[in-house]
Order: sequence, then structure tokens, then C-alpha cells
Amino acid sequence: MTGHVPLAPEFALIARHFRPLAGQGGLDLTDDAALLTPPPGHELVLAADAMVAGVHFLPDDPPQTIGRKLLRVNLSDLAAMGADPLAYLMTVALPSGTPDAWVAGFVAGLALDQVEFGLQVLGGDTVSTPGPLTLSLTILGTVLPGRALRRGGARPGDELWVSGTIGDGYLGLRAARGEIADPDGYLAARYRLPQPRLALGRALRGVATACMDVSDGLVQDLGHLCRASGCGAVVEGALVPLSPPARGAEPSLLFTGGDDYELLFAAPPGAVPPGLTNPGPDGMAITRIGHFTQASLDVVVLDRTGQPMALSHRGWSHF
Repeated sequence: MTGHVPLAPEFALIARHFRPLAGQGGLDLTDDAALLTPPPGHELVLAADAMVAGVHFLPDDPPQTIGRKLLRVNLSDLAAMGADPLAYLMTVALPSGTPDAWVAGFVAGLALDQVEFGLQVLGGDTVSTPGPLTLSLTILGTVLPGRALRRGGARPGDELWVSGTIGDGYLGLRAARGEIADPDGYLAARYRLPQPRLALGRALRGVATACMDVSDGLVQDLGHLCRASGCGAVVEGALVPLSPPARGAEPSLLFTGGDDYELLFAAPPGAVPPGLTNPGPDGMAITRIGHFTQASLDVVVLDRTGQPMALSHRGWSHF
């Protein structure tokens, strides 16, 4: 990693904190670039996500969870493609005066998840900024040729499925802000530490006709999938899985909130094997919540009476 960080000599900072994270191809983070040999016979899968303090996480969130969330939201993109993690590149823009202890906590979080998910850093950049803390990560994964899951394969008549529970990320942000009760910390943990559904993504290869992760809200992301596939979708709101803390909340808010990082996928009727349900390979259930239609590219959410649900907005927007 290169750049200038006023809080300590740059290369001392790299050696002290980031070099222990480096994989073999990272060359001890002493060169201008990394060397990487993909596994024989595999395609590379690449994705990138950025996080900004005050936008994607709270400025006073623990640094360890910030590091882990940065890695996990990118791992979720690999899960949505049915890919296996390989390595990552990372850029860290630190405000002047960031304590060395903060960097140590951030790196400790990355180290924990590198072990859990089986990947290492190859390099990146470390710079200072007068603005908020800004983080960017580019993740690399692998998949056999032609086996990657895509957004564009859903067809009218396919069933619509989702993993885990929906709305916990939205409620978790409110809990982390102290706006709602969260006695056991479950909701805040769901916001700060999403669970990338990598095992499920792998299991869906050859089963799902389309797949993506739910990061900007169920309705909004389903709209993306419909546009890529050229079809519409009907969601039966009563079937959308909710955690116990979410069951008393307004459904329209849960369906349009972000940060769930569950997998949303299409599959032909009867294609999902019983072994993927209750619980699936990631230790959680998958639930059929609707179907795809030929009518339009729109997403319709039905309430318990079968009537279209009024939604004040569709989901999170980056602009």
C-alpha cells in the first residue's frame, strides 16, 4: 500500500498493521503491484464496493466491525455470483489524526474474517483525507467457466426465493443509533456484521436461473433483477421471512430498507432441492416469496388481502 498518512511513517504503518494480512501474491506489500495465478480452469470474478463514514456505517462503530463489514459486503457480491473467495485489494483513506489503535482494531477485524472466509489481501493504497473515513475494497473470486450466477436469467413462471430474514439491516441501523430497543444486540449485529451467503451461492449453481444480493432493499434489488431478466415479479408480502424483532414493524419499511445482504434468486418450479431448505447450507432457511411474470418489468408487492401494497419509496439510493 502506498500513500501518505500523517499519523505515522507510511511504510512503518503498513509493516506494523497491513503486512501480516498479505497473501503470497501480495509480495509482502513491498512492490507496486501483486502477482496472482488463478486456479487452473477457473474464471476470475471481480467486484468492488466502497464505504463512507456516516453513510455506510456509523462514525463511532467499533473499528473491528467496520473492517469486517467492508470485507463481508464484498463477499456477498461473490456469493450472489456463486463464486469462491480468493483475495482482495483495499484502499483506506484515513482522516488526519486517526489513532493508531483505530487502525489496529480495523486490521484485527479483517484478520478474523480472512481466516473465516479463506482469503488474503494482495495490496492497495493508504492515504490521508480531510474528509470522512473512506474505504474501498476490490474482491477477487473464482468460478468454473459458465457456472457463475447472473441477474439476467429469470423467466416468467420462475419462483422467487430469498435467504434468511428481511428488514433486519434497516432495523439494525435504527438500533445502532439508539432509536429502537435492541436488548440482546441482535439487530445492531445484523447491521454491523452481515453474513455473506457463500455456501448457498455455491449450492445454487445449476439451480438458480438468476441471483443477486439484497443490499439496497428487497423491492429495489428485485427491480434490478427484473430489468436484467426482462420480466416482472409479484411478491407475496405475507411470505417474506421476518425475524422475531421485525414482526411488529411496518412491512413496507422492512421491504425497502437496505443492508440485509441476503440472496434473492429465481428458480423454475420444483428446481430447488429439499436439502437447500430449512435450514440451508449457511445454517438458515430459504423461503419462496413470489414468482416472476410476463406482464411488465415492475415489482408488485401484495399485502395479506392480496391487494398491492403502497410503498412510499422503493429502496436505498446512492445519489
